[in-house]
Amino acid sequence: MADVTQRVLALLATLQTGRAFTGEELAARLDVSPRTLRRDIDRLRGYGYPVKTRPGPGGHYRLAAGSAMPPLALDDDEAIATLLGLATLASTGSAAEGSVDEAATRAYGKVDQYLPKRLRHRAAHLRTSLETGTAPTPSISADTLASLADAIRHHTVVTFDYTGRDGSTTSRRVHPYRHVHHHLRWYLLARDTRKDDWRVFRIDRITRLRMSTSSYTPRPLPADTALDYLRRGFDKHRERVVVTVDAPLPVVAEAFAYRDVELVALGERRTRAVLMLDTWQWLLPDIAFLEADFTVEEPAVFRDALRAFGARLLRHG
Repeated sequence: MADVTQRVLALLATLQTGRAFTGEELAARLDVSPRTLRRDIDRLRGYGYPVKTRPGPGGHYRLAAGSAMPPLALDDDEAIATLLGLATLASTGSAAEGSVDEAATRAYGKVDQYLPKRLRHRAAHLRTSLETGTAPTPSISADTLASLADAIRHHTVVTFDYTGRDGSTTSRRVHPYRHVHHHLRWYLLARDTRKDDWRVFRIDRITRLRMSTSSYTPRPLPADTALDYLRRGFDKHRERVVVTVDAPLPVVAEAFAYRDVELVALGERRTRAVLMLDTWQWLLPDIAFLEADFTVEEPAVFRDALRAFGARLLRHG
């Protein structure tokens, strides 16, 4: 029976990738005969998983969405990771109705009913023992994220109202390309049709999202990744700062945990940190908590400002 269970779980894991498989392909992947494969498909259907079959030439098996969700095929670590992920997401935002964080809160309270019985007690224990701190961030509409994902997938032109930093609202018509999650904010990388240029939009500032009937031909991204483009925009008016710290990389990483920083170990007890900052003052809190000697390699203006600040501390300390 253990072999049968393991085999069926392997079949389920394969089908849950979302793609269609021929019978020959599945049999080869699982190293079973076609007859055994058909029996295991029937077992999955008996457990409530809607496995669809397309017979004849080009036929295949595919796991379709069902009307009721059967038990999830999660092992212990995956079940714990799922609950922790939901708890973390639920701790952000304002729990506005229809938001992703509000949906995560609801899912966190009932996901264990979809777990195998052997895992439900562990899920219950984790829920009763876990507390999370809140991180106040703008709530994001789950429907907006899902609709944008559909538009990105199908290359559909969308329009929406966008509230800028100054509070003014404008109407936008864009070709959506990527979602980006960065520092507890959700962004959309898109091509603005009126400006004929790339733009990044905060998704929490998007309202009245509408899908058009028009499609667009995708272009190459303006950077290696959407995240690279987002960071490039953030760094446009910032200085590149290089600091060498007399401390191991893990210690420096902890001090710069809330910064976009590139760290390079220069031996066991020295680390180079490269980051982009608006002013030299932003460097002070992170460096102060390190309690280690450091050298600001560049820019010179930051180095001079820190020396002047140190002299002021000495005079008035």
